[in-house]
Amino acid sequence: MRRKITRPTTAKCDLPKYMGFLLCEPKSATCTRLGELSDMSHDSVNRFLLRENFGPKDLFLEAVARLILDGGTLSVDDTVLDKPYSHYTALVGHYYSGKHHKAVKGINLITLYYTDIKGYSLPVNFRIYDPADRKTKNDYFIDMLKEVLAWGLRPACVTGDAWYSSIGNLKAVKNNGLAA
Repeated sequence: MRRKITRPTTAKCDLPKYMGFLLCEPKSATCTRLGELSDMSHDSVNRFLLRENFGPKDLFLEAVARLILDGGTLSVDDTVLDKPYSHYTALVGHYYSGKHHKAVKGINLITLYYTDIKGYSLPVNFRIYDPADRKTKNDYFIDMLKEVLAWGLRPACVTGDAWYSSIGNLKAVKNNGLAA
């Protein structure tokens, strides 16, 4: 069940256009790139996203229509969205990037991916690391795990890279009856 938009848009950007773009764009899924590919300004895309304020549960509701919720594998990973030219932006900080093999300036995105028993894989939850929250990436992972389980996901096991192998994370996985 997809979330309904709050009101009809008068802008050129709408949900079907934006979702189609995200599904088809292999490298640069930005407002500017969508504006370049279509007959609209990047500001139209930005206004659409700001007005609707999509969140993690919206992503989950889109994904579950395509997934088998029982018995798959839930994986946690994070990535750095490079922002080398940003100055004094709240979410931009220095994070270790596996791509660059060093700390780079960017936005840290933490994602839970679910692969069902037929091998189909989609993201089901996300967080943007915000230092103002005073949480670690491990804290975000535990919050996200609790959410997807409460929303009805029933994975057989949970995986992640070594960064997510803290004792707190392993206990959270075990206490929810999942294999790590």
